[in-house]
Amino acid sequence: MLQTIRNAWKVEELRGKMIFTLLILLIFRLGNAIPVPYVNTALLAEHFRMMETTILGLYNTMSGGSFAQATIFALSIQPYITASIVMQLLAVAIPALERLQKEGGEEGKKLINKITRYGTVALGLVMGFAYFLMLRNFGLLVDDAHGFFPGMVIVLTFTAGSALVMWLGEQITEFGIGNGISIILFAGIVSRFPVAIGSMITGIMAPSYAEHAIPWWLIILVLVGALALIVLIVVISNSERKIPVQYAKRVVGRKMYGGQSTHLPIKLNMSGVMPIIFAQALASLPATIAIFANPTPGGLLYRFAHLFRMTGVPYFVIYTLLILFFSYFYAQIQFNPIEISNNLKKNGGYVPGFRPGKPTSDYIQKVLGKVTLFGALYLAVVAGLPMLVGFIPFGIGAAAQATGVALGGTSVIIVVGVALETVKGLESQMLMRHYKGFLE
Repeated sequence: MLQTIRNAWKVEELRGKMIFTLLILLIFRLGNAIPVPYVNTALLAEHFRMMETTILGLYNTMSGGSFAQATIFALSIQPYITASIVMQLLAVAIPALERLQKEGGEEGKKLINKITRYGTVALGLVMGFAYFLMLRNFGLLVDDAHGFFPGMVIVLTFTAGSALVMWLGEQITEFGIGNGISIILFAGIVSRFPVAIGSMITGIMAPSYAEHAIPWWLIILVLVGALALIVLIVVISNSERKIPVQYAKRVVGRKMYGGQSTHLPIKLNMSGVMPIIFAQALASLPATIAIFANPTPGGLLYRFAHLFRMTGVPYFVIYTLLILFFSYFYAQIQFNPIEISNNLKKNGGYVPGFRPGKPTSDYIQKVLGKVTLFGALYLAVVAGLPMLVGFIPFGIGAAAQATGVALGGTSVIIVVGVALETVKGLESQMLMRHYKGFLE
């Protein structure tokens, strides 16, 4: 990867794109340091320490810590991601949107992108208003910020910040390197790494009797486990199941077409990190509701929220089952065996050993089910194994939670996946610039 970046830096055009991407990320990080007016950030930081095990803690991780500081980019890229997911689901449910997505060409893509942008602004308003209500209900605003005008300023600032982050991502996609939305998400997560490393160093240097003390050998285990996790993610990300496809020979006029052999690739993890994000959001709902409801200690709601806390066994079981469910759900949305079988039949292609039509679609569905099961189990292991460390007795689990291990699986998948995607993009652009063509 470092060699690819070094070679890309030598190409003047790619060097300009890389510098442009770094400047956009600098603007993004500056926006993460500017707080929204009328917010008591000191009280907010204290309040968020109790919400790390809720869906708000997930938002804070994805935003690089700016969500817990109420900065202008506190909502980060979450409204855009949510709007994009909603558009994907609507395209499956609404035939007109599906036709626009598949047959609309460039104009159809522009219209869908336009609708997604409007959806991002609308979701930014909703999420910004919800954030303002939380700040007001928990007394996290300054004393003179309880009127209509301060509330409007706070909500509009959050909304404008989310729209600006969306625009920055689009600029990276058009003029920079890689997918802009993924790069911004990558930058937000990576920016939390120095804080985690600092916590580890503080824990190692603390006396053994201190509450936040971390044994040195646990850090070594964490580093070895992280390296093994990265290797696993890289291997799975580059793995795919290839279904052989043969095209029949056709005679058109005096020429013969077809006859070549190819394959239909099915990635082992075609749904990416989305099943983990959705599963974590739903599994964290009880703890999130408890935070907003402010239950009485010892009450029924309090015990219910404590039972489904992120470090508990019921949460882990529900979390794993939801990952399996959403993995199959996304696989069915993205990969339609019937449509693929019909396309192969129209173009004279077939899978050796299976008749065109329903037998081919049934075979593809069978292979897809096996591949999806493997990918779902992989996601469950990557996301759940770090959480299992927190269940280890004798104080090891508490120390592991102090290092943030229990929440690291999702972040590692995103960081490694975006890094691989960006490097592949650089390699493809360098390949195009060094290609001589057929005229030489």
